Amino acid sequence: MKVLGFYSELWPSVSEPSEGSIRAFVGDSPQPNEKDVAAYLRGGYTLFASMGVADDVLGSGEGILGGSSLFTDGEWVWRGDLWFYVSNYHLRLPDEFTSKVRALGYAVPSVEQQRLAVLTDEIQALRAGKRK
Repeated sequence: MKVLGFYSELWPSVSEPSEGSIRAFVGDSPQPNEKDVAAYLRGGYTLFASMGVADDVLGSGEGILGGSSLFTDGEWVWRGDLWFYVSNYHLRLPDEFTSKVRALGYAVPSVEQQRLAVLTDEIQALRAGKRK
């Protein structure tokens, strides 16, 4: 499992997010195919659904419905509000992820239920501070 957007502001319950602050990844202008990438992020499979509203950690005052939810494409896992930061702050994502998304034609691939169950267990362990 690869965690996308593993920023300290978005994963406060995890002791050491691997990517540091989200502020370091904010862009000055739109990224290539930004709208398509944001749509891909919104179209992932739900691993954990949150009915609450997550505040914009960068201070716009906006709230993102279901922002604390967790999504996947079978390989990567991300928060439900990541699309918001891509769309509004031109967040730069890892080339490994964006290259994969581009190769898939911006369409989330099919993921077997068994794989989703494994990822759910892995994300539970991560949130409990027991990442392998």
